[in-house]
Amino acid sequence: ALVQIGVIRTAASGIVSREFVQGKSKKTSCARYLGRICHTYCFVRMVMWIMAASLFCMHLRPRVAAAWSAPFRRPASRFSISGISSGVRSSSRLFSEGESGGSAAVKEEKSEEEKAQIKAEREARKAEKERQKAEKKAKKEAERLAKEAAEAIHDVLYLSHDDQDSYPAMGDMARIMSRSRSGRKFEKVSDLEDKFKAGDTVWLRGRLQSIRVTGRSCFIVLRQDSFDTVQACYFKNKEDPEGSQKMIKYLKSLAEESVVDLEGEIAEADVKSCSVKTMELSLNRIHCVSKADANLPFLVEDAARSEKEVEESQETDRPFPRLGQEIRLDNRWMDLRAPANNAIMRVQSAVCQLFRESLYSQGFCEIHTPKLIAGESESGAGVFTTDYFGTTACLAQSPQLYKQMAISSDMTRVFEIGPVFRAENSHTRRHLCEFTGLDLEMAIDDHYMETLEVIHSMFKHIFNGLETRWSKELKVIREQYDSEPVAFTEDPCVLHWPEAMEILTKEGFDIGDGMGDLTGAMELTLGRVVKEKYGTDFFMLDKYPYVIRPFYTMPDPDDKRFSNSYDIFIRGQEICSGAQRCHDPELVLEILKDKGIEAGEGLESYIQSFRHGVSPHAGAGIGLERVVFLYLGLDNVRKASMFPRDPNRCTP
Repeated sequence: ALVQIGVIRTAASGIVSREFVQGKSKKTSCARYLGRICHTYCFVRMVMWIMAASLFCMHLRPRVAAAWSAPFRRPASRFSISGISSGVRSSSRLFSEGESGGSAAVKEEKSEEEKAQIKAEREARKAEKERQKAEKKAKKEAERLAKEAAEAIHDVLYLSHDDQDSYPAMGDMARIMSRSRSGRKFEKVSDLEDKFKAGDTVWLRGRLQSIRVTGRSCFIVLRQDSFDTVQACYFKNKEDPEGSQKMIKYLKSLAEESVVDLEGEIAEADVKSCSVKTMELSLNRIHCVSKADANLPFLVEDAARSEKEVEESQETDRPFPRLGQEIRLDNRWMDLRAPANNAIMRVQSAVCQLFRESLYSQGFCEIHTPKLIAGESESGAGVFTTDYFGTTACLAQSPQLYKQMAISSDMTRVFEIGPVFRAENSHTRRHLCEFTGLDLEMAIDDHYMETLEVIHSMFKHIFNGLETRWSKELKVIREQYDSEPVAFTEDPCVLHWPEAMEILTKEGFDIGDGMGDLTGAMELTLGRVVKEKYGTDFFMLDKYPYVIRPFYTMPDPDDKRFSNSYDIFIRGQEICSGAQRCHDPELVLEILKDKGIEAGEGLESYIQSFRHGVSPHAGAGIGLERVVFLYLGLDNVRKASMFPRDPNRCTP
């Protein structure tokens, strides 16, 4: 570096002197004199530099070479400008010594003790550096842990409403294990607009239907009972930035369909996307009671779309997914969260309630019959068998035999709501292997029309009750599954079998001898013609051929080819089958022989009950799922069953 500086200065002096000599500044002789001085000065400097270089090479070459090369012998990881600088300083010092001391002798090699001391000092310095580095790292880790602890959101053990102020405003609720009764009063979303006003504070429990979080705010839609929704919102509090940040962080962690408890203050609002349209909640507290997985099999909003809406979206840039029946049934609990599907189950419950109400009002008594029986209860229907302590038992295909024995027990009007099992390998949209039966049986005075009148009155009560008392559920269902109320007549609309055959013949069906059972197409055609002719979706068809009815059916007294039996239809599809029962034990045995059925152990008690005297009686068996399926105009009976059973499905 010193050599370079000297060369530069010499060159500069030479340039100045050259300019003077060339006459660029020849105004005075002083300028020419100055030029000569500069030339002389430069020459003397150059000689001095040459002599210094010679001394350097002669006397100090070993030490300088070692000093200069030391920084470059270090590992690459320790190569630095500071090392080069120290080498330059060392060489400069040695060069100075060379100038002052000339050919001073190189110092002797250090002793082993000195080397050990130097190494120990070096190791001590290294250890100190490592200690300082470790202390710095530990300090940073402690600061990080302290920050995490300050920002951590802990589970909340909510034991008492009186101690609420001591609990954090956000965090997962500790597992509810009946530790105490907190004293919180949870309200219904459906009651908010009627019972509360702006400024009131309420607790709600429901599902997160949707959540939208930004850096400074959050909007939640809380769903309750499947179709009651309310909006809750949270905005960052400038007075408590840390608390607000924790709340926003917690809200971001919540997944849709999680069950949450929230407390909020009611405020007036105009909300079009929720069932509560004039109010919203300003969020004070929120605790997750049950977390939902972030990855769900499908979204409830996708399950809630109508087929028409899905179809129309297929031509757009963002088509809605079409959910197949299998994925819905595999995750039936999710499918039933969709408002319409949930409402279908409520309508199913309503049909049972109205069925009971009507029959109770007409003097009926509810009974409960066994479902494990010794033999078949329905001839011609498939039966499930099982081992019963070494013998074979059957799952009841209906409560038929026991209903009749109840009449023999002087219970003159009985009904039952219970499971029915049919081992029929049928894959149609209207058949199930297990369904709920609505059965009734009653003593009659003279004619089975007495029973048809009771049944007609019962169905009128169901139809009217659904449209008036369950109008909210029907409205929700019809938004997704289009249908109209069932049209019915004030008095029973009864067709006789010969009239039905005439209608089908006119409609182009080949009915053969007219003694065969109806096909699905025939039933639908009858329904259409009856609706056009009589203005009703609900009608009865009696006098079925004797050969296609069960053994307990009373034959027609005027024509043995027919029977005192009947089916009932909604929208052209059968929902109910019934008849006057054969109460004469000898006639029962004759019919069994005629149909080739063995009167085994399973029928022995049944026939014996008639030998002890029984009133003439008639009844009917109704499929609950069929009624709901057809009343609501659904495309598959499985939509009307909570967890359907068919030949391909026994779970969930």
